[in-house]
Amino acid sequence: MVLPYLRPALAQFGGYTPNPGHGSATAPRSLDHLDTNECPYDLPPELKEKLAWVYCNELESNRYPDGSHATLKAELAAYVQEGAGSAVAIQPQHITVGNGSDELIRSLIIATCVGGAGSVAVADPTFSMYGIIAETLGVPVHRGRRSPHTFALDLDSLQVHLDRSLPPSQDLASVQDSAPPLRLLFVVHPNSPTANALTATELDWLRQVPEDVLVVVDEAYFEFSQQTVVAEAIQRPNWVVMRTFSKGFRLAGHRVGYGVANPDLIAALERVRLPYNLPSFAQRAAIVALQQRQALFQFLPELLQQRSILAEALEQFPAFRVFPSDANFLFLQLQSQLQSPAQASPDPSPDPAAILAQICAALGERGTLIRHTGGGLRITVGSPAENERTIDRLRATLEDLGLAQG
Repeated sequence: MVLPYLRPALAQFGGYTPNPGHGSATAPRSLDHLDTNECPYDLPPELKEKLAWVYCNELESNRYPDGSHATLKAELAAYVQEGAGSAVAIQPQHITVGNGSDELIRSLIIATCVGGAGSVAVADPTFSMYGIIAETLGVPVHRGRRSPHTFALDLDSLQVHLDRSLPPSQDLASVQDSAPPLRLLFVVHPNSPTANALTATELDWLRQVPEDVLVVVDEAYFEFSQQTVVAEAIQRPNWVVMRTFSKGFRLAGHRVGYGVANPDLIAALERVRLPYNLPSFAQRAAIVALQQRQALFQFLPELLQQRSILAEALEQFPAFRVFPSDANFLFLQLQSQLQSPAQASPDPSPDPAAILAQICAALGERGTLIRHTGGGLRITVGSPAENERTIDRLRATLEDLGLAQG
């Protein structure tokens, strides 16, 4: 049914689609959720007990949350300072807080692009919500490319869109069109779904982006990569770093994200965010997690070791190429996707995307949820038991599909 009051373009938006059963109250608890890059471990019981006490004894459900996020920002400033080093001083005025990173993405687009003021650029494959949120707000999205071999940014493809931000000139006539100028560039460090961190060459290129384009460096996986540009970001007028509590801090169910940038940009983002955007309990959960971060992060060495073990096991399947990872997940493609036309078999072969979809669906039926995205399969690193089951189920799936030998 077409509703006459809706924007016509809305019918074309696909939106974000989670895997069937993920997060559903009716989904079997035996499913291994390795599709959304969450931490495989819940909060320790003692922290849950502390939060339960806070909820019962300190929070007033009839009162609005702290709309300034003052306590949370102070705790965040101390945490961000640890990774930034002593060359800069991180203060609460460098930080904005959102209901997950998705709200921060939305605020950034509203602050820079809506009303025909600008457009967004991404380099595919990457996190889908940048494009989804922009398009729902009526903002054009320019899609650059990545190397099919390393997933490094194709800087030439991005430069074409970057030139749209410059004043019109005779030399740039070939790239000027009716689209509004580029005002927002999203990159991920490390990228999702491909797990590669920004290189020195890519960072140098980002440094020459003109100041009328805002560069967003998404560090959602900082706790796993330990690579950050936050010290540089707060000293640049057009850089912002985004992070989340959904991964290393184990708080995906609480939806807490934050941005770090120079105070002028943070002040602008504060003006466009919704009031009371972060529930009281989510704020307290984030504060407790920050205060207990040393205990919470004790799982990190094990997870990084499991990443290596899982990658080595996946590399034993001739059908796949497993890419290096700086995050808490692995990305793999069919070897047949990587063949050059000269190497490819003259016989027609099944569509690689169809094969990947079959593998993903078959694994789900066996009890392991992974993600088919970006032209490959993304597998979150789970607990040792989950990873072992993933390998066993993948082996059985490949045998069923006749792909066990590559």
